Amino acid sequence: MNEKIDIWLVGNTGLRNPNRIQEGFSIFANSAFVGKLHGKENEIGFMNLLNEKGIIQNESGKDESGSHARKWRLMFAKNGFIYPQIKKADGRQEELGNLDEITPFGKTFLKADTYPAVQECYLRAMSVEQFPMPDGVRLFSPLRWLLAIMLELEKRTGSSELSRIEFALWGHTTNPSYDLHEVVDNILDLRSRRAVAPAKRPFDKKEIAKRGENYDKKSDNFLDYSDMNMRYLRISGVLQRKGRGLVIVPLKHILAEKLAKSTASEEPIMMQYQKLCNGAALPTDDAEVAKALLEDLMKQMRERHIVYDLSDLPLTNAIEMNIARQRLENVLAQTDEIVYAGEQCSQWKEIADYMSLLMKGGGKMIYDDDNAIEVPKDETPAYLEWVLWRAALAIDHMKNKPYEVRGFRLDSDFLPVSAAGGGKGDLYWEYEDFTILTEVTMSTSSRQEAMEGEPVRRHVSDAVLKYDKPVYGMFIAIKIDTNTAETFRHGVWYAKGDVKQRLDIVPFTLAQFQTFFVAMFETNNAAPEKLQALILACEANRDAVDAPMWKAYIDHVMKEKIAELHIKNG
Repeated sequence: MNEKIDIWLVGNTGLRNPNRIQEGFSIFANSAFVGKLHGKENEIGFMNLLNEKGIIQNESGKDESGSHARKWRLMFAKNGFIYPQIKKADGRQEELGNLDEITPFGKTFLKADTYPAVQECYLRAMSVEQFPMPDGVRLFSPLRWLLAIMLELEKRTGSSELSRIEFALWGHTTNPSYDLHEVVDNILDLRSRRAVAPAKRPFDKKEIAKRGENYDKKSDNFLDYSDMNMRYLRISGVLQRKGRGLVIVPLKHILAEKLAKSTASEEPIMMQYQKLCNGAALPTDDAEVAKALLEDLMKQMRERHIVYDLSDLPLTNAIEMNIARQRLENVLAQTDEIVYAGEQCSQWKEIADYMSLLMKGGGKMIYDDDNAIEVPKDETPAYLEWVLWRAALAIDHMKNKPYEVRGFRLDSDFLPVSAAGGGKGDLYWEYEDFTILTEVTMSTSSRQEAMEGEPVRRHVSDAVLKYDKPVYGMFIAIKIDTNTAETFRHGVWYAKGDVKQRLDIVPFTLAQFQTFFVAMFETNNAAPEKLQALILACEANRDAVDAPMWKAYIDHVMKEKIAELHIKNG
């Protein structure tokens, strides 16, 4: 295996989060750039549109060539949402469809309104063999090939788990021209030698250098591209995170086996593009496979004593069986989320670490070679909502379910897909005797009040009318603008019929909340009543001071309450 190494890319390093593609594609579908995404003028125009809509951040107009738009166009085409450009040697453009026009599959993708539906679109796209093999004749699917590797690993070890370094050196650097058994031999050899290595990081560095002798680009790519590739592969729904690596989703094991049976194809690229753009077939489209997957899922749910009811659904064909399976998967996902919620009280240190990363504007925190956390810099708003959701789960004692607390979507690893949409509050922490409506923002400028003052008060007002118990608003931002504090200090809102309300909304910086959150857990005093007492104490003098003084008073009260926690514990 000393031939030249090539790393395949299922994603793009300029667009690391596949969960953002649908949002960007929706903007494209309603723009003047449909069918016109080539050419510098159009590329710059579409890039500016993405920037204007907040999908990308082209800071100070750094990108003046439209390269952002080309990356998005590449991902739209690679997944079959728009017609890709056909090379003359492969056929005529009109045989496939007009360049950059939305495909039938693209229209299906736009209608995917649940996360499982979005995942299925990516699974169909990734199942298509459109990546060239070294022989220049055959094409392969990286997803199918990787599943074949992981299933062979499972056969030999009992687990399909593939670590980050194993994926980096023997996952995305190989393809079906390699002997599958030899690839797995190399993975297991690497695994056994690494297990006894005294220091993992120097060992990994040495292994990368050795494998990199046959790679003509930067050796950093082995790990950098791994993180991006694994993230794209996970959105297929067949794989999920395990540590910093991957494992096959147990519910999708039968599907993984079917997909792995074929990893390469001799069909010409034009035929593959036609499959891609019209929506490639999946094994689950076959009634027998759909039935086997459904029965396997029902068996797993019975083993876990999870109650379900499919009596209202006909199960006579593949479509009906897949609908039934998706319903059960949703029940299972909610059950798993409740289990996840119960684990959060022991994860409070990690939750606090995520807050620290958000205060820095994103980044990574590496605990050891196999454990790390990350907040992608362009996903901070979604992660801020998510980390406050986890904080609420850690404090516990809520009356509503974990999935009723949040408005944002999660992926199969319980990570945020995107921030919640408008129209309602960010997080509803409902307790026995009161409710805390938590609103968050990454905005720190003087625009903070203009963007948040009205919607936050409206959402708290709506909650006051909805709940037959006290409702408190907790506004959390990296930095609190004084004008925002002034708006919440008054807290006045006129509900329907000009009914005047005095709302209880207290603004905290994320650093303040983090300090109080950590103190509650360090002193074994994590309870919602502690938060209620803090909010009430902070708003006690709001009518007697102006906004700057109120901000200082909130900070003073916060320190007093933290000191009280430590005294009681001491």
